[in-house]
Amino acid sequence: MPLAPAITGIDAVREDQPTHPALAALASIASDAKWDRNELTLTIPREEIVDACRAVQQAGYNFLETVTAVDWYPSEPRFQITYHILSHGLKQRVRLIARLSGDDAVIASITPVWPSANFYEREVFDLFGVGFTGHPRLTRIMMPLDWQGHPLRKDYPVAGYREAPRPPPPQ
Repeated sequence: MPLAPAITGIDAVREDQPTHPALAALASIASDAKWDRNELTLTIPREEIVDACRAVQQAGYNFLETVTAVDWYPSEPRFQITYHILSHGLKQRVRLIARLSGDDAVIASITPVWPSANFYEREVFDLFGVGFTGHPRLTRIMMPLDWQGHPLRKDYPVAGYREAPRPPPPQ
């Protein structure tokens, strides 16, 4: 059986999925939507991400699966922060996306809504350099504390930032 084509655009998704609980909870906040393979993806303005997470939580989505990022360099907005959220009761997933410019890669932390976002946000901070305001302890989690740069950025040098080679010791 072939897959149905994706439905894109908030109005088209609303027409196709009028009773979807996450869409109903975020209809006034979401700027874009996509329905594909029985999963809903909503694009949320970064200023509204905490309110959007609270709204889907109240709609029955009870489990934050992950927070991750994509670097779209050299395109702008450069970063995409993606939140994968599951409802055990509804047996549905929703994906929230917020886009950030490369010059202002900061978004509010969702740890007040889901404390489990703590380590996911630290990982995104460490590897992509995206800041999370209001995070309880935004420090590196994977790379050494003195590491220069953020290795999953697309403009990060393949060999990393290195010091000039040192001459061999005298013999």
